[in-house]
Amino acid sequence: MTDAAPPAPFVHDLFVIGGGVNGTGIARDASGRGLTVALAEMGDLAQATSSASTKLFHGGLRYLEFFEIGLVKKALVERETLLEAMPHISWPMRFVLPYSPDMRFEGDTPTSRLLGWTMPWMKGRRPGWLVRFGLLLYDTLGGRKYLPGTATLRLAGTPEGAPLQDRFAKAWEYSDCWVEDARLVALNARDAAERGARIMVRARVTAAERAGDHWRVTVEHESGAQEEILARGLINAGGPWVETVLRGALRRNTSEGVRLVRGSHIVTRRLFDHDKAYFFQGEDGRIIFAIPYEGDFTLIGTTDKDHGDDPSRPAVCTDEEADYLCRFASGYLKRPVTRADVVWTYSGVRPLYDDGAKSATAATRDYVLSLDAGPATDGGAGSEPPLLSVFGGKITTYRKLAEQALARLRPFYPAMTGDWTAGVALPGGDFEVQGGYDRLVGELKAAHPFLEDAHTRRLVRAYGTDAARICEGAVRPEDLGRRFMPLLTEAEVRWLMRHEFARTAEDVVWRRTKLGLRMDEGQIAALERWMQGAMAMAAE
Repeated sequence: MTDAAPPAPFVHDLFVIGGGVNGTGIARDASGRGLTVALAEMGDLAQATSSASTKLFHGGLRYLEFFEIGLVKKALVERETLLEAMPHISWPMRFVLPYSPDMRFEGDTPTSRLLGWTMPWMKGRRPGWLVRFGLLLYDTLGGRKYLPGTATLRLAGTPEGAPLQDRFAKAWEYSDCWVEDARLVALNARDAAERGARIMVRARVTAAERAGDHWRVTVEHESGAQEEILARGLINAGGPWVETVLRGALRRNTSEGVRLVRGSHIVTRRLFDHDKAYFFQGEDGRIIFAIPYEGDFTLIGTTDKDHGDDPSRPAVCTDEEADYLCRFASGYLKRPVTRADVVWTYSGVRPLYDDGAKSATAATRDYVLSLDAGPATDGGAGSEPPLLSVFGGKITTYRKLAEQALARLRPFYPAMTGDWTAGVALPGGDFEVQGGYDRLVGELKAAHPFLEDAHTRRLVRAYGTDAARICEGAVRPEDLGRRFMPLLTEAEVRWLMRHEFARTAEDVVWRRTKLGLRMDEGQIAALERWMQGAMAMAAE
């Protein structure tokens, strides 16, 4: 009797390197098309760039000045598509752009050169008509269903004008959208997993090589254990590490690369008493936002600084950048912003495609998808298992990037189904954009009257329709388990561990939530001890 042959190893359709917004967005889209997907992230989901944005779904008003019309239009069209899919973690926001005739502009852009701002007689002036024209273009490029258009504001005696210096008598108000960036990533990963994807966090890809008609990928897990995974295609969505992955784990020479640009933000105590944001223009040609943040705070950012060529170098807001942001905002506000007002800073490295721009500010925010699959065969696909590398991108266009990435790979997966993500809600987002949030808050409060109003609103804002599942069966506060701080209970933490891949207190308080702004070191340490104990018990 002959021994039976061992079963053939399982081969995934697609392996994705990187657990940021692009990697998880691609994994979700591919899983929904019927592909078998594995994703490895060397840290926590959204641990780097994707949790360090300015938290906006926006077209990029200032990119019009660099003639990036196509990028702006693509992003504007996406705003409301994304808003419909995630009304719990994204919502409309109005932006106030103050204007004064004495404002000066010393920056050098294609528009400034075209209009003669470099000429002595016009140097430094950004005319009001040009700002208004840009806003008109912004209103019309992408179409609007939920977002109101631009309006002119007379600031005297208004809540919007109260924090501003008296020299600002006029402003324009336009629309964009807020988004909880790290939660966006976690929800894409969760949805991918629910559609069959294998999501591995704290799992580093140490090597990948072609072996016949597939890739052999070596993954090192946090425990030190190594695993070999086979896949018919490989996507390098390593963000700032995309070039490092190409040259290191993949051992490939490439002429393509990223320009690492650091964007830093400061968070202060609340600087104004309304729910609109400000768009401030600087004399150096840059812009910053001042945005209501987490109820009691104001978020100010961002900077644009070249970060060098080492993505592992920590991204921190330097003293110089913090002083710059304070000084910038103080040029508009009656009460100067000082370092004493700052309660937290954060910084991220944007992996912009290296297009040779002179400055970090001018570098393109669009993305480039680079396919390596050997010479094309008669069927249109390459002769080797494909490698697709993702360079650049911005959070607003992550869904379109995923669609286009899979379009590039279609010749290798002829049975793959078509585009599907537009209009399909992320987990918890299956409710109406207009009025749905308030309705859910009322329903959750009615079902669990012991919840404080602030707690109820925070749960719905973070989890949408899933807030009811987190609180299911609770008739008194004790039913939600241990309380780590007034707004964070054991029930929520267990949900994050089971459904959103949280492993540490940092994952919970700085990425899945921003409750770290309201917790002291002792509370965070106690949460960490509890989580590690809970995971140890689960592993027994």
